[in-house]
Amino acid sequence: MFSHIMVGTNDVEKAKTFYNAVLGTLGAGEPMENVSDSGHTRLFWIHNGGVFGVSEPIDGEPATCANGATIGFACESFEQVKAFHDAGVAAGGTSIEDPPGLRESSMGNMNLSYVRDPDGNKLCAMHRAG
Repeated sequence: MFSHIMVGTNDVEKAKTFYNAVLGTLGAGEPMENVSDSGHTRLFWIHNGGVFGVSEPIDGEPATCANGATIGFACESFEQVKAFHDAGVAAGGTSIEDPPGLRESSMGNMNLSYVRDPDGNKLCAMHRAG
């Protein structure tokens, strides 16, 4: 359904450090860097058929996060959920909501962790526990 997900940043190098850390826990490598004709820098991580991008806003306005929005990343285990969270906090992110762990739901049990990136975007690491 999705071709890619992109978030804005006010500090490309800080975003690169953060996302290299959290996406590295999922097996993603270094991002491809693109500088547009207007001079705006964008970073693209391509992994397992998905594309995640970070960009300086093309309109020149400050990047802001979306209230109520969450970007979810699929994980293969609870250990990977926790590693994603811990890498994000170590790289300048903020732990939010409950600590990483099991959440029981009518939609099925899930291991979840939540972290905000340095620009305030809300990220979720998720593993369906079965």
